[in-house]
Formats: sequence, structure tokens, C-alpha cells
Amino acid sequence: MTTREGDGQQIRKVLNVGGNNKNIPIPDQYSGWQHILLDIDPVGNPDIVCDARELLNLNAGEYDSIYCSHNIEHYYQHDVHKVLAGFLHLLKGDGFAYIRVPDLDALMRVVIQNNKDIDDVLYQSPAGPISARDIIYGYGVEIESSGNDFYAHKTGFTPKSLKNILDECGFQEIFLVVGDLEIGALAFKNKPAKYAIDLFNLE
Repeated sequence: MTTREGDGQQIRKVLNVGGNNKNIPIPDQYSGWQHILLDIDPVGNPDIVCDARELLNLNAGEYDSIYCSHNIEHYYQHDVHKVLAGFLHLLKGDGFAYIRVPDLDALMRVVIQNNKDIDDVLYQSPAGPISARDIIYGYGVEIESSGNDFYAHKTGFTPKSLKNILDECGFQEIFLVVGDLEIGALAFKNKPAKYAIDLFNLE
């Protein structure tokens, strides 16, 4: 950890992988942390311009946490293993990754139970209406307007499949929360530290 000059207070570091720009808020649990933004697209002025499949090229053990919201589904399944290996590489021994992805299990249930079609709007987001197609394949408006296919979704997850791939990649303890068509995973490199247990009210 780094130390705040003058008062001896320790400051933890979070690497926000694929967060686009720092105007997009990150969870309150990171309040007071040093926020480092990494993104493949330089338009959002990230601190580090990097493809998340190349994280092994960065210095090891520098971060207390990796925050990655709705990003790993933008990689093919075999490349997700590379991204998660990079997370482990960058985390300190007591570090953890906080990962959020669309919940395809919940999506399929909603579509079937409500007799929805793939292009029917499921909810309104700040960016606009979101359909089942957008959740599965990526937000179509953004893909078209940007011309960048890295905004497309190349894989997807259910709670079971997300936990399985985190297990396969070597995370030692995993906590899942589901809701609002989203899966949240706290994946610890080793045994969770007390500060993280308290921070996220883990049992």
C-alpha cells in the first residue's frame, strides 16, 4: 500500500479495468482509494492504455483490488482465462477482484417467463433502451456509433459458469451476488483479509 504524505494513512489502490473514463462512478467501497483506470480505448483518457489480455506485461502485485464492470464478456471465452490470469498477476497477496457481468441465466428466465422476443426492450438504462439482444451481444447503438467491435460481447456467463472459470483460474475464495440481470463476483487471490470482509459485509 502507498502512504498519504504527512499523516501516515495507508491508501489502497484499485485498478479499474475497462472502465471507459473516470466520470463513470465506481462502487462506494472504493471511496478514498487511489483509482487507476486501464482501458483499451484512449478516448476516455485512461491512466493506462492496455488490452486486458496483456496484463501480464504490467508490474506484478501492485493493486489491492481489480474492479471490472461489464468488461470480461467482451472477450472470447479462451481469452477470459488470459484476462483473469492478469488479474491474479496484478493483485497483492490479500487482494481481490470485483467483477460484474450480465446474468444470462436470469435473462433467459425473464425472456421466457414474460414471452419476450430478442429485440423487445427489457429496461431503460442511462444510455437508452436495452433489449435482450443488447445484453447477449453488446449494446448495439454503441457498437454501431463507435465502429469498434471491442464493444461487442463475445461470451457470456451464468452464476455457475462465472464461478467455474474463476475457480479454474486460481482464485481461492469466491462470493457471488445476483440481481437486476447482473452477477457480481468477489474473487480473492488467497484468503480474504479482514478489511475486505468488513468492507463488503461478507460472512
